[in-house]
Amino acid sequence: MPLTQVLPDVQEFLARPHGLYIAGQWVAPNAEGRLPVFNPATGAVIATTADASPHDVDNAVKAAKTSFDGGVWRLMPPAQRERILLRLADLVERDAEILAQLETLEQGKSITLSRIIESGGAQAWIRYVAGLSTKIVGQSLDVSIPLPPGARYTTYTCKEPVGVVAGIIPWNFPLAIGVWKVLPALAAGCSVIAKPSEITPLTMLKLAELATEAGVPDGVFNVVTGRGNGAGEALVRHPDVAKVSFTGSTPVGKSIARQCATRLARVSLELGGKNPAIVLADADVGQVVSGLTLAGFLNQGQVCAACSRVYVEAPLFDRVAQGLQDVVTTMSLGPGMDAGAQINPLVSAAQQKKVQSYLDTATTMGADMVMGRDVPDGGGFYVRPALVLNPDDAVPLAREEVFGPVMTLTRVASAEEALTRANDTPFGLAASLWTTSLQAAMAFPPRMQAGTIWVNSHVMIDPNMPFGGMKESGMGRDFGTAWLDGFTETKSICIRY
Repeated sequence: MPLTQVLPDVQEFLARPHGLYIAGQWVAPNAEGRLPVFNPATGAVIATTADASPHDVDNAVKAAKTSFDGGVWRLMPPAQRERILLRLADLVERDAEILAQLETLEQGKSITLSRIIESGGAQAWIRYVAGLSTKIVGQSLDVSIPLPPGARYTTYTCKEPVGVVAGIIPWNFPLAIGVWKVLPALAAGCSVIAKPSEITPLTMLKLAELATEAGVPDGVFNVVTGRGNGAGEALVRHPDVAKVSFTGSTPVGKSIARQCATRLARVSLELGGKNPAIVLADADVGQVVSGLTLAGFLNQGQVCAACSRVYVEAPLFDRVAQGLQDVVTTMSLGPGMDAGAQINPLVSAAQQKKVQSYLDTATTMGADMVMGRDVPDGGGFYVRPALVLNPDDAVPLAREEVFGPVMTLTRVASAEEALTRANDTPFGLAASLWTTSLQAAMAFPPRMQAGTIWVNSHVMIDPNMPFGGMKESGMGRDFGTAWLDGFTETKSICIRY
């Protein structure tokens, strides 16, 4: 299959001297430093972006706070906010191929995945959350206040936007997760500063341009690019940022939570996972193999909810193992712009080194591993996919989040053993159960310790299905009809008459 040709509009965007997007316009950074953006398929630099300083961050926060305090967005009629956000979805649809190509070129994932999940998914999520703009509701309350004698009270609650929101976006799904950070805040009436990963900043910059074209007022949606320990930390610590929404690793999430706690800023965290699958002896083997292939190797395993460890009841183990081995050893490797390639490069040289280190350590410790095809010639940040059979818990990749194309497969004597081992982790983001038994499908999920449990599926999400983690996988929930609650304050109003 021929490589997808890069559009002229994409080439033009890559060639720009990207600045910061503040108050509806491009702004030159105060700092002179530039950050390279690499094509993971080749390792070549394809663009550079600004490395924002604390002064630059302060300018962005001031623009957001000015827009919020002035009420240009939060006091706009909800139906008008909804129309503008729906217009943004239409513009994302219009420029879907541009966004998809930018995403693949900077992140490395398959162009097919970029079209479906990134630019395609962004449209769906924007339209869903736009509709929530007009669904913000309070309650009227009966109260029994006894004093003074004879007094009567009418009491109600209302929801108000929390203020300036910082959305800190990871590199694995930059456009999709960027939308999940920015759009609910906008729908709630907040003003936003988005900080994409310095590895994958381009699609968020493009989205900000489209937001202005759609009619989002100046200062309401701003983007600062830069390092996490620079621009990101300055955003988290800024006294005028009322809410931080972060997706990323658990150690960084804990640090952000501590910093927000010092000033009692609101925070929501969607963090790491070591997500298990339990395969019972009555499961459909074909369904298990195809489902776990998608769950474990989607985006090269660089998915927070990816299935990275599988526990299979003994009677089914050999068949499942053989099926997954057949897949791993035959998957084709190639650049994301080749729609036929099944495994693409990892996002960066650092991530490649990290994942390869896990595999090398497992090999040294004697783990039984099935490796996929050799990586293609010509550079790029590739890692061969791997299936690790019955690893000892002492092998680091058996318990730590690898975030790469690596899956462990473990034989267990019973469903109860599988459940115990699946729950034996500090994480609790997602899990799945594979069975044809209705009784098991109903009985097991309440006993599985994760924020999302799939049955005979894994990693599938929807705007109407809340998503978030338990234990060290985070706090708060995205998606669903209550999504905007995390971006609003509840105010009680009590009137005596």
